[in-house]
Amino acid sequence: APRLSPLAAGAMRAAGLLLARALLVAWALLRPAGTHQCHPAGPATVLRFTDRHAEIRVPALHRVPSPLDPFYGLVRRCLDLIQQNPLPTELLRAALNDPGSVRTSQVVQYELGYVVCAAVALLFTVAVPVAGMCFCYCRSRRRCGGRLRAHRRSLGCRRHCLLACLSFTSLVILISVTCAFVTSQRVKGQMEPGLGAVPTTLRTLRQHLANVPQGVQMVVDKFEVPRKQIISDLGGLSRSVGLSIHTQLKAMTYAALSDLQDRAADLQTSLHHLQILDGTSRALAAARAELEPALRERRGRVVALLDDPRCTSCASALGRAQSLELGADYSKVPSVEKVLKAMAGLPRSDFAEMIRQGNGTFNSIPELAVERMAQVIQDLREELSHTAQKVQSIADSFPLPDYTRPASEALVTAEERSRPYLREVERFEHYRWIAGTVLCSIILLILACNVTGMALGAYGLSKREDPSDYECRGEAGAKFLLVGVGLAFLFSWLLILLVFATFLVGGNIQTLVCRNWVNQEIYKFIDTPGNLPPSMNLTRQLNLRRDSNLSATYRWVLQEPTPVPAHPGQIWDPAANVPLPSRECKSGAGLWEVLQLDRSYDLDEHLKTPKYTADFQKRLGDFTAHLGDVRLLRSEGRQDLETFARSGLDEVDYGRFQEEMKNPVVQTSLPGLARNLEGLQKMQRNSTVAGRLGAEAQALWQMQNSTVQSQEALVAKLGESVQFLSRLAPHLKERVKRTLATTASVEARLPVQAQQILRQEIGCFTRKELRYFTQYLNWVGQTLREDVASCQPLATALDNGRVILCDRIADPWNAFWFSLGCCTFFLIPNIIFAIRLTKHFRPIRNRLM
Repeated sequence: APRLSPLAAGAMRAAGLLLARALLVAWALLRPAGTHQCHPAGPATVLRFTDRHAEIRVPALHRVPSPLDPFYGLVRRCLDLIQQNPLPTELLRAALNDPGSVRTSQVVQYELGYVVCAAVALLFTVAVPVAGMCFCYCRSRRRCGGRLRAHRRSLGCRRHCLLACLSFTSLVILISVTCAFVTSQRVKGQMEPGLGAVPTTLRTLRQHLANVPQGVQMVVDKFEVPRKQIISDLGGLSRSVGLSIHTQLKAMTYAALSDLQDRAADLQTSLHHLQILDGTSRALAAARAELEPALRERRGRVVALLDDPRCTSCASALGRAQSLELGADYSKVPSVEKVLKAMAGLPRSDFAEMIRQGNGTFNSIPELAVERMAQVIQDLREELSHTAQKVQSIADSFPLPDYTRPASEALVTAEERSRPYLREVERFEHYRWIAGTVLCSIILLILACNVTGMALGAYGLSKREDPSDYECRGEAGAKFLLVGVGLAFLFSWLLILLVFATFLVGGNIQTLVCRNWVNQEIYKFIDTPGNLPPSMNLTRQLNLRRDSNLSATYRWVLQEPTPVPAHPGQIWDPAANVPLPSRECKSGAGLWEVLQLDRSYDLDEHLKTPKYTADFQKRLGDFTAHLGDVRLLRSEGRQDLETFARSGLDEVDYGRFQEEMKNPVVQTSLPGLARNLEGLQKMQRNSTVAGRLGAEAQALWQMQNSTVQSQEALVAKLGESVQFLSRLAPHLKERVKRTLATTASVEARLPVQAQQILRQEIGCFTRKELRYFTQYLNWVGQTLREDVASCQPLATALDNGRVILCDRIADPWNAFWFSLGCCTFFLIPNIIFAIRLTKHFRPIRNRLM
């Protein structure tokens, strides 16, 4: 495959670069301005407001998952079986309004399951101690717990069965007493903080109401956060606008400057190559004229020598010597004097300085933007101070103390009345914990007696050779078992009394309070008119709306309206046939909704963004500045390029030059002819001829080195100039025309597009700063509704009360009596198996073979 010459390869590379640069200029000119998009909101644009109102919140408590949760669920299901009656609304109404009208039969009927359990506990309390006394009497008569009368083959199997049964009951009792210990400690660990949470929560609610004005002021003062952020953004606005203009327009501007720089380089290089072309052509013509007579003389002498008869074998070189004549004639090539005359004095302007000034003016746009926008930025800073005064009106006009005073008084009364009851509960829990710990320790002592007795008895049996022999370890094991039996008889009635007392309290708390708290039957009872006495009217004491109730205040009401609402979006309470709010305390409704503040203070109206941002937005919208006036090409430079295009450079016939350059300086190769003569010299017998051949060869070499080679160097130099000019000439006018049009277009488009980018950047900045205002006002609304002026702490307090009473106290409390009850009832089989096992650890009276 043919390979390209270096000049052709360079020409192709240059054409590719020019094409790429032309496409870049075209793209920069055709790309519409304003396509740059605003930066999306990221983490840096999200404002962070320090929540200093956390100290007056009621921290929400949640049920903590526990490995004992399945056990708690089992106990609750047992209680549901014992107490299957729903909430006794009639009984509670009578007890609250007229305690004297409550009949015992009503209480017994509701507590029937507990009455049956009480009868079982009473039977256990009487029967087990009586059985213990009977056992003691029998022991005194040597009728119980004695020795076996005879040895039988089945005694081993019976002994192992009794050991297994006693071990199983002991294991069950051990597991139960362990659960009793754990749950008792959990009750003790939760009781003190739970009781302390009652006055703390009431005090926190009161502080929440009392600190609302300070909280509102704190929220208003947080306007400093967006104000500082906006001031910080204003500090970098002008430079950011200038850099954005520079960034978006630099491709177009730099491409135009680069194109202009290329045309200036083409002008300089073309002038240089034209001068080379003219001078080299003249030098080659003069050198040819000087070389022609010398070459003619040399040819005649060489031909005469080779034609000499004495020259041996010289005929082969004679033809080559006869063709020794000149080749290329550069006096025939076209003259470029006309082009040089047209370009005389070019360039008249300093293109390098012109391009440097245009580039410097364009690069100074960011600094120019800082200067032009200084005044509007100062005005915007002052406008932010006026906005802060408008925001202060939120706190100045917030009417709350008159509405929160009745609720605060009710909370103070509840806190004072709760303290004596809490102290009694704490005292009762202390006694319960002591009694439970002591009785659980006794159960552990009984288990220790069982384990020691079985171990000693089994060891004694393994050491006894004759069943009738006395063995001290077996006898000791039997006595340990009887000690455990005695302790079980002695303390079983105390165990069952503690189990029933804790069962009665914990069971009623679970079935009467917790179960109905979870399904909100308690709230329905409180909301029903007539259930509570007038002194316990929570709606009036808490200053709730007359059309509201505790259930509606507590939870998120999403019921379908039964009657036609008074206005769209209003929700009705089907039971009371009154309108209810669509969102209440449970979901974070504001106090102005629950305490009727929405009728005197429209918070949404005070938090509309345009109310605070209209002037700020108008100042930014009215701002204009001229930032794109850049002069890339002055008139004298334009004239230079136009003269260059009209110079006639493209009219020169460079093909004539290339045709002459294909011809060598001399048609016959002088080095080849000189080498032939040197070869013939070695073949001659005649020394004279040989000497003349050597002299002629040397003369040819001298002509080649002194004259021909210098002309060949001039031809190579001429070829480079011809190659450059022939490549440039066909496209010269088109390129100059495009460069002038591009430069004019860029100069005209720069101010327009700079103004468009300025408007776009200010628009982006305005939207970004408005987001700060919106974030702040949204945060203000959310904080006033859910934190500062929210009634959610009331709902949280009620939820916390249920979590503390039911999940953290009642569940382990009920698990405690359930575990202790299992221990107590499993003592009965434990007693039976222990008494029967003692006989096997003692020697047999009569041995049967």
